[in-house]
Amino acid sequence: MRTDARTVELISPLNKGLGPMDRALTFSEIPDLGWQLLHEDLSLPTAVLYEDKLAHNLQWMQEFVAAYGIRLAPHGKTTMAPKLFARQLQAGAWGITLATAHQTRVAYEHGVGRVLMANQLVGKQNMAIIARLLEDPEFEYFCLIDSAEQVESLASFFQPLKRRLNVLVELGVDGGRTGVRDQQQLNALLSALPRWRDHISLCGVEVYEGILKDEPSIQQFLQRAVDVARGLAKENRFDRAPIILSGAGSAWYDVVADVFSQADIGQPMEVVLRPGCYLTHDVGIYREAQQQIQSRNLIAQRMRSSLQPALQLWAYVQSVPEKGKAIVALGKRDAAFDAGLPTPALHYRPGIPAPVTAPSNWKLTGMMDQHAYLHIAEGDDIRVGDMIGFDISHPCLTFDKWRYLPVLDSGYRVIDVIQTFF
Repeated sequence: MRTDARTVELISPLNKGLGPMDRALTFSEIPDLGWQLLHEDLSLPTAVLYEDKLAHNLQWMQEFVAAYGIRLAPHGKTTMAPKLFARQLQAGAWGITLATAHQTRVAYEHGVGRVLMANQLVGKQNMAIIARLLEDPEFEYFCLIDSAEQVESLASFFQPLKRRLNVLVELGVDGGRTGVRDQQQLNALLSALPRWRDHISLCGVEVYEGILKDEPSIQQFLQRAVDVARGLAKENRFDRAPIILSGAGSAWYDVVADVFSQADIGQPMEVVLRPGCYLTHDVGIYREAQQQIQSRNLIAQRMRSSLQPALQLWAYVQSVPEKGKAIVALGKRDAAFDAGLPTPALHYRPGIPAPVTAPSNWKLTGMMDQHAYLHIAEGDDIRVGDMIGFDISHPCLTFDKWRYLPVLDSGYRVIDVIQTFF
């Protein structure tokens, strides 16, 4: 049974990063508690979202895809937060992209009506999960195929159930991950499809260009996808109109939009982009990628604004044991560290009016499970009990460390709580 993300369960007082609770609470009760980050009403460390920046990023990306006349299916694996899925859909998203059967079930149970699973569906129980969801005729689901063996595996499972599965051909590159590498593999896959047409519906072509590192290679890969889609359309291979042509992670979505929006495959086509990290953005790998987008893309330039980092981690200084070093109560259990360590952004001492910008010389030099090493200069004004707000790189691997994330207004007041389902 589907549920409402706002009432899926009570918020337990046993979860980290929240304020004082003597009992489990409903989500609707949270704003009435009057929690305020700077009043130390939250147990640190905590991951927080900023409402004004979330709203800005939602609007920015919808305006971007609208300018191209294409669709957006943001990758939900970034947040795995149904409340955020709902906001993305309400803002105009075509659907939600996900990566696994489990993630798809979470989205479905919270009211998502269309999922593009940008991955192969493999394994008996994973197929069973999707088959149960497809009992709902209003739920639309797509997954990827890249081999004849996979076609046979899916068909043998879904045929006895009298289910029809929507699929997209995934194209890949040598040295990459999944996806058809060459024409011989594509021919084998296509040869396997006709006998299962009542149970496997070919709906489009999909790529993930982020496995490549330079624009010329990406342009070539995207053109290959257009050529394959055109050839399949000419042969009347597709069972859906419009035909789906999908690509785009969070780093090259503008290039995908440029190439795919101008493509002519001879039949009606629906271009679907799948970036996920735009919603919260970051100050690391995706800020760098967005800066490149702003420099090369005319539509992004005309929008006269850019994405803003909407996710921060707050933690206490717990020790200043030696010159040039402070220890912060933040660690690998709390923040992503695969794409760069968190960056000190704000410094706040309880009792002063507002946070100030952290000194530019402050830098994390290492993290353990629950501790971070903060490089400081001798004489810097830093004390035990000070609060530091950290920006992050790679939101995906920060979200999955938190079950609940408070949402703050511009006055650092908690106005909502986002629940994740990793």
